[in-house]
Amino acid sequence: YAMLLSLIFLIVLVAAVVGFVFRHEIKTNFESNLNLALRDYNVTADRHSEAVDTIQRTLHCCGVQNYSDWERTEYFTQRGIPRSCCKSQDDCSEEDLKDPSKAKLKVFVDGCFFLVTSTMESKMSVVAGISFGIACFQLVGIILACCLSQYITNNQYEMV
Repeated sequence: YAMLLSLIFLIVLVAAVVGFVFRHEIKTNFESNLNLALRDYNVTADRHSEAVDTIQRTLHCCGVQNYSDWERTEYFTQRGIPRSCCKSQDDCSEEDLKDPSKAKLKVFVDGCFFLVTSTMESKMSVVAGISFGIACFQLVGIILACCLSQYITNNQYEMV
């Protein structure tokens, strides 16, 4: 049991170290995937388009760096900026979304990449604290399992 707990503890420790070491690659990868999702954004209900809409609606952001990222997409030439970028759904017409100067007043101007990464970084202290607490419990479990094993081994000849 102690060896199993030790193995799980080491796996969690390695995962935490790898996540910390490669955090910049994770950010770069997220940014490139978000750019791809914007480029391939369409009206049909595919997973990537829904994810972009959810991020933009939830975090009140638009585009990767800012709302003007949409101007370089095929979707913008057909329909303008997506409605998920609108500050108010009632006050956001398709004509406004096709004109970048009018859209600036109607949509969220901040990009989603910065907001997503800052949100993740702000929550990392909570995740790290919970992980540290779980690791402490695992270490206590490992120590107690070793003590129990030692106690059983020492007392096996005294049983009658």
